[in-house]
Amino acid sequence: AYLGRGVKLGVGCVIHANAVIKEYCILGQRVILHSGSVIGSDGFGYEQVQGRHQKIDQVGIVQIDDDVEIGANTTIDRARFGKTWIRQGAKIDNQVQIGHNVVLGRHCVVVAQVGIAGSTCIGDHTVIAAQAGIAGHLELGPQLVIGARAGVTKSILEKGHYMGYPAGPAPEIRKQWVHIRKIGGLLQRVSTLEKQG
Repeated sequence: AYLGRGVKLGVGCVIHANAVIKEYCILGQRVILHSGSVIGSDGFGYEQVQGRHQKIDQVGIVQIDDDVEIGANTTIDRARFGKTWIRQGAKIDNQVQIGHNVVLGRHCVVVAQVGIAGSTCIGDHTVIAAQAGIAGHLELGPQLVIGARAGVTKSILEKGHYMGYPAGPAPEIRKQWVHIRKIGGLLQRVSTLEKQG
């Protein structure tokens, strides 16, 4: 495992082999980092200068509060300024990407291969299922359930279950899926009626 300059660890942390905690990041008490996780890698920030991508310095940190567990090969980027903040009791599965300046609320659950883009704030007790994608600069309220492979493109504040792309309330999206599956049959009926006419 690697701990960079100025890292602070609380009591009872467990850092597994090949985990990396970059400079000046802060971990609370009883944090568990599984193998291959990287805390505090640079946020993904560039600007165009004379037709080339020029890196923007990422000078913030990652703060991880008490009782957080982070799965294998998960990456949490440091903030451009300020902090990327994983709040108390959050549980993050393997192969999750959390962008710079994200705030993940207390006791959230984030399942495998989720991607959360920069500067998005997620409320307490929200569940994000496997392979969902959350766009940047959004606000997600507390106690949401974001279904597997959902694509969240707008802020969601009302408690409930959301799914699909773009993500919407689960009952509406399920009806849309049923209607889409009926299109083939409807086209066949129209074709038959046209031939009869």
